[in-house]
Amino acid sequence: MFGLGKEETLTIHVEGMMCEHCAKRVSEGLKKEKGVTDAVVSLENKSVAVTGKKLDEAHLKAVINGLGYQA
Repeated sequence: MFGLGKEETLTIHVEGMMCEHCAKRVSEGLKKEKGVTDAVVSLENKSVAVTGKKLDEAHLKAVINGLGYQA
């Protein structure tokens, strides 16, 4: 059956996020990526929890860096 597969969650440390606008930018940017179903940012922990299938951590970090933050 297609579409089945286990979702996983990766937590990625992110430097440079200072406000809710930063958090929204990172979250929305990651949600556009293939396989990502959710991205929840914690400003307090300086991290983002990315949920999805077949996640490529190196690619997701590159996306975050491309948005102007340091993963």
